[in-house]
Amino acid sequence: MRRSLKAVLVIATVAGLATTFLQADGGAVPARADASTSSRAAAATTTRVAATTARGPAAPTHQNPMTLALPDGQTAASCADPTVIRGVGRDRNWYLYCTTDALTATEQNPDGSLVQHGVPTYRSTDLTHWSYVDDAFPSKPAWVGDANGIWAPDVVYRAGSHGRAGTWYLYYAASDTPTATGPTGGGSAVGVATSSSPTGPWTDSGGPVVAPQAAPNGTGQRWEFDPEVITDRGSTYLYFGSYFGGVNVRRLSADGLRSIPSTERQIAIDNRYEGTYLMRHDGWWYFMGSATNCCNGALTGYAVFVARSRSPLGPFTDQDGVAITSTRVGGTPLLAQNGNRWVGTGHNTVVTDLAGQDWIVYHAVDRNDPYYAGQATYTKRPVLIDPLDWVHGWPVVRGGAGPSDTVQPGPVAQPGQRATYRPTLAPVDVPGREIRALSTDFRGTALPPALTWTREPDPSTWTVGGGTLRWQTQAADIHPPTTPLASVLSEPAPQGDYVVETTVAVSTPATGDGLNYVQGGLIVYGDDANYLRLTSNSIFDTRQTEFGKQLSGQPAGAPTYGNTVVGPVGDRTTLRIVHRVVDGEDRYTAYTSVDGRHFVRGGTWTADLGATPRIGLISLGGSGFTSTFDDLTVSTVRSVRG
Repeated sequence: MRRSLKAVLVIATVAGLATTFLQADGGAVPARADASTSSRAAAATTTRVAATTARGPAAPTHQNPMTLALPDGQTAASCADPTVIRGVGRDRNWYLYCTTDALTATEQNPDGSLVQHGVPTYRSTDLTHWSYVDDAFPSKPAWVGDANGIWAPDVVYRAGSHGRAGTWYLYYAASDTPTATGPTGGGSAVGVATSSSPTGPWTDSGGPVVAPQAAPNGTGQRWEFDPEVITDRGSTYLYFGSYFGGVNVRRLSADGLRSIPSTERQIAIDNRYEGTYLMRHDGWWYFMGSATNCCNGALTGYAVFVARSRSPLGPFTDQDGVAITSTRVGGTPLLAQNGNRWVGTGHNTVVTDLAGQDWIVYHAVDRNDPYYAGQATYTKRPVLIDPLDWVHGWPVVRGGAGPSDTVQPGPVAQPGQRATYRPTLAPVDVPGREIRALSTDFRGTALPPALTWTREPDPSTWTVGGGTLRWQTQAADIHPPTTPLASVLSEPAPQGDYVVETTVAVSTPATGDGLNYVQGGLIVYGDDANYLRLTSNSIFDTRQTEFGKQLSGQPAGAPTYGNTVVGPVGDRTTLRIVHRVVDGEDRYTAYTSVDGRHFVRGGTWTADLGATPRIGLISLGGSGFTSTFDDLTVSTVRSVRG
């Protein structure tokens, strides 16, 4: 959640749920009846709208973000890493739990820092308007220690037997633990607390469910964040992990208080996913995980990706058939920023309303108001909700339209309400007519005259011939004031809407570490401090397609670069940026393809790149490799139904 192109501060996340009662290992265990265990797995796909009562009041409308009302009349600014569960029995309330965070900018400690609330809890009857109940952890468990965080709650319910009351389990990530000599440095872990009520009070188990463990590379402790609990075929599993160490799963003991280390297996490669959420639909298990940086202000590019498997233990593959354990890491974009006010749309849970409609709950960042007042680098992450639809066996958010920022039909949260949401597939932008004056297939032995250099490289480092441009990667980048600054090969962008595309192969090996940020691909260039780039990139031991934004004029201490990622890298990867002017803003959307035919759509950045932006190619991030470009194609835009 925190380490994108550069190592960054970590603050973790996790998933959500509704309620079920299951048996495992001979006893009742914590279980979550989200899409994984409910009967709605047999619901229709593309245009499913399950109806409740044909008559009755319509479900209320809503507008993102959700409203989190505090006792003093203020509204909570954040609810990161949300998880949601419905009450049991006669309790018709829904409950929302958030990671430890500040609720407002006005509640301050004597030193001026913001008061942190340990897993704030809210109650709702409509799934969109919430009232604060209490903090699950008014004080931290002794084994976690006062200096460390409690993050990413996941709440499940365990039914009682023989007339006994059930038990609620709250799993959480401990950001660090004490050592024998100090309050920190022991490594992150997963803990659990129990209660007879969804609102507590909670009693901690007194120790970790997953204890700290050394990282696979032998450097420090792995990140054991973001617990997620599901039950399948009589066994209950705990998923956990993040960028440093990857995502792993273990089977839980029958009482839900311990994990079994010998059952551990890897679910996703390191340096890519966190915030795991698992759900079942139509016989498939779907892995959802979030990628890149959660907390980068207006430059947050956090997004949710999906892969599926017949088994909850994997292997999970995406729509391109690429595994999330592959070094050319798989994962199909599910939830990404779309150009409206919301960026950094990530760390999700899914709930099913009483009409059978799925809803994705997640946090995001308002790019127009990203920071707590008076806290220039402390990112607010309000909580959002949107419908989750199913198209040809894969989930899409709001018919593919992504996060909403206008009034929308709301979920059916209470019996007798009438569903009003109707799925409609969103259009997809594709290339139209090729603009030949700006396009080239690199035939011949010279660059076309439209393409010119910014900081021309040594002529011995690039060649044109055989229908390709071969350009050695440079030991430089474009992050001023850092120097040296890399070269850019570009031409004037066309006026209005357009598509720019290239197919590139970067000669970094498919496996191997220590090649950080060697990349080649597209750039839309205003100047060295304001640009977008979509590249095939080496990120630690993975290969990913990264869509980054460099932006000047940020507050002191705030980041100037943010990134999101898109589809997998192939032997050759086709990269596409679609530019559209919407309501006077320039929106740039990334698409990638491993075969040049099937494209996956990623996130959208808005960017003011000046009156004369340029489009072109880059090959940078480290020496010793070569980017081979097949073409640079510029087209008009047309829209087709998704």
